[in-house]
Amino acid sequence: MQPATQLLQNVFGAGIPVDGWLFLLPAELASRLQFGWTISVHILFAALSIGLAPFIIYFTWKDVRTGSERYARLRSFWLNVFAAGFVMGTVTGIPMSFQFGTNFPGFSALAGELIGGPLAFEAKMAFFLEAVFLGVLLFGREKVSDRTYFLSSVLTGFGAWLSGFWILVVNAWMQTPQGYEMITRNGMEVAKLTDPIAAFFTPRMTWMYVHMINASVIAVALLVAGVAAYIVWKKRDAKAWHTALKIAVLLLIVAAPLQAVHGDAYGRHVEDTQPQKFAAMEAHYETGTADLHLFAIPTSPDAIMNPSEENLFAISLPRVGSFLASGGDFDAVVKGLDEYEQNPPVPLVFWSFRIMVGLGFLFIGLAFWGGYLIYRDRLSDSSLYLRAMIAASPLGYAALLTGWYVTEIGRQPWVVQGELKTGEAVSSTLSSTEATLSLAAFVVIYIGLVVAALYTLRWLIEGELDELGVEPAPDDHWYGPIPGVTSDD
Repeated sequence: MQPATQLLQNVFGAGIPVDGWLFLLPAELASRLQFGWTISVHILFAALSIGLAPFIIYFTWKDVRTGSERYARLRSFWLNVFAAGFVMGTVTGIPMSFQFGTNFPGFSALAGELIGGPLAFEAKMAFFLEAVFLGVLLFGREKVSDRTYFLSSVLTGFGAWLSGFWILVVNAWMQTPQGYEMITRNGMEVAKLTDPIAAFFTPRMTWMYVHMINASVIAVALLVAGVAAYIVWKKRDAKAWHTALKIAVLLLIVAAPLQAVHGDAYGRHVEDTQPQKFAAMEAHYETGTADLHLFAIPTSPDAIMNPSEENLFAISLPRVGSFLASGGDFDAVVKGLDEYEQNPPVPLVFWSFRIMVGLGFLFIGLAFWGGYLIYRDRLSDSSLYLRAMIAASPLGYAALLTGWYVTEIGRQPWVVQGELKTGEAVSSTLSSTEATLSLAAFVVIYIGLVVAALYTLRWLIEGELDELGVEPAPDDHWYGPIPGVTSDD
């Protein structure tokens, strides 16, 4: 066996090496990786639309009301970013609905009556609302009244948030299903919709929607702050970008602490409704009282794939895990992973949760640091803070993705909690060759789309710097290297 196929064998634990160079994954694993990969890329663009919505509305309102050139510049720049993200989100999202049929027909057959309505509402209600009024925003500034133009920004933002609502209706139902009964139809077990209100507003829906919307706002606030910090660095008197940086930091001051408070309460809800996922988040194997691991790093390579108290250096609060799970009882018993017949991939859930929480506290620190600088009227003067915000600009997306992994991977082995396992939902006629090759194709194409999106953002920033009169560096580097800390710090 070639080293490459041996490496893939070790990573995935199963597979079929062909002629020593082609490694075919089992159809189930390839299908899961394919959907996980496509939604990981799609969610970046979906979150961009959701998180940019309040910025677009605010910049449009200020532009219409004041006629200020700085707000017109910010509105135009971020509207172009929004449009690029909207196109990429559409392109990356469409194949996912087909994957329900090609890769997971068992899920479509069982849950089609429950998920078909919300997905149709998302397309016909939210998507078209967003698309139509985005067109007005892009091409109608001189063709419609100020009131209509501002209203278009509100409806575009509302469409983005409404789209997220209907998608999360589906996902929340998969986490805590209700409003249905299982019946036999044409010899198959299917979920029959009995109560649409209960099915749409499951116990998970409100928690998930607030957490996801706020996470998107945080991710985009960091992106806006990072781009603004970079342009301010290059052009210290770029007033519009001083404004953008300040608004992004002010939004972060509200959103980052809110996410921590809400996430704490959300965790208790998860323990109530999905105790197995909660146990995986803390790598809690034995039933009993649970500690809260504030910080954990592996003490051996084995800890990466098999985290436990024995191979972690952790700063933990004894029994606080029980306290949080129960809502106030330090002696509350938390069911351990050893009690379950089949568990989710614990290392992925455990480490994703640690990364998400660690980044969340970093964002709170950046927000309060920025608030202090705003109070001292030195936000744009601190080179150290500008550099920190440039470095942090992609981290909101890292937190958002790892949080999504905790939600989705932590639900395994179930695709619909308590009703259908993922392995039962995968197509029985899909071959390893078909699943592996289509996975490879999606990886290549989606990487190309991400590169195209990043190139578009870079092109927009370059155009902005050109308009501001910033000269490219003589060595053909992209507008020169980032300078070090200055005396302003």
